[in-house]
Amino acid sequence: MSEYTVFNIEGGIGKHILSTAVVAAYKNNNPKKKIVVVCAWPEVFLHNKDVHRVYRLGNVPYFYEDYINGKDTDVFAQEPYRQTSHIGKKKQLIETWCDMIGTKYNGEMPKLEMNLREKNYIDPELAAIQKTKPILLFQPFGGPGKEHQADNYSWVRDIHPDVAQYMVDQLKEHYQILHVCYDFHTRLNDVIRYEKVVPKKNLFNLLRFADRCLFVDSSFQHAAAAFNKPSTVVWIGTQPQSFGYELHDNFTPPVEFPNGTIDSYLHDYNFTGAIHECPYDDVSQMFDVDGIINSLLQPPRQQNVPKPTEVQTSAPNVKTGKHKKGRK
Repeated sequence: MSEYTVFNIEGGIGKHILSTAVVAAYKNNNPKKKIVVVCAWPEVFLHNKDVHRVYRLGNVPYFYEDYINGKDTDVFAQEPYRQTSHIGKKKQLIETWCDMIGTKYNGEMPKLEMNLREKNYIDPELAAIQKTKPILLFQPFGGPGKEHQADNYSWVRDIHPDVAQYMVDQLKEHYQILHVCYDFHTRLNDVIRYEKVVPKKNLFNLLRFADRCLFVDSSFQHAAAAFNKPSTVVWIGTQPQSFGYELHDNFTPPVEFPNGTIDSYLHDYNFTGAIHECPYDDVSQMFDVDGIINSLLQPPRQQNVPKPTEVQTSAPNVKTGKHKKGRK
């Protein structure tokens, strides 16, 4: 049996977080395998105990010599987005991915492992804000960034700016609203705007400090699943049965147009939200606004999200002994 298995993972950070569940399923079925990940977002896999090594795409010194040449290494470089069960919206992407590589799926969920410093970190600017109400972490606009989308509003994945402002108006009496966004996204009133570019794990750590969460289909909803943090997730042109989790309250459009457009090939709509593809005549067809707002006015689901570790004011009661070598 081969010693190593290589996972080659491309795409966005949300897909990377989701893929940690695939790696976990594979490791559970092949505990003796040493898993090597080559990907676009290696920070997702740092401290992940299922992974032997992680490399950034394009920065793989001596990789062929170490893992391929003369080695009986298994390589998984297939694209799950091109599998029949995903194209046909028959299975969640984790299950599709596991089927594709021939491994059994037993309900594994995404993971985001953090070290001691990462668990405790919060941006000092946010830490200085006086908390007067519960914190609502709000990401109404997602997407890959201005370098990869022509418009600051992507109809296929974003909450319409007018609807986002209406939601803020209805929720601001109940929450302090932290709006996480890019610098080019629409400015909303009565929110704490957070557009700083920070390491992704630091950004996702905001989940630990938030009381409630409202997201679109984005990397945050995957990170919330990794932290077992129930959230309200709004879907427009993508579907929770393909990318979502039962942990969350998932809201799909009141009116859906699954037939695609003239440019649709294997999937109904382009993730970037091409303007000419939008099939809607009115935002009321796109959002169950009352349902979304009411989900955040109800008591939250039971959750087991890890909280920030309290800073100790005195030395901990630690017994000393022989040093045991940690796992590499």
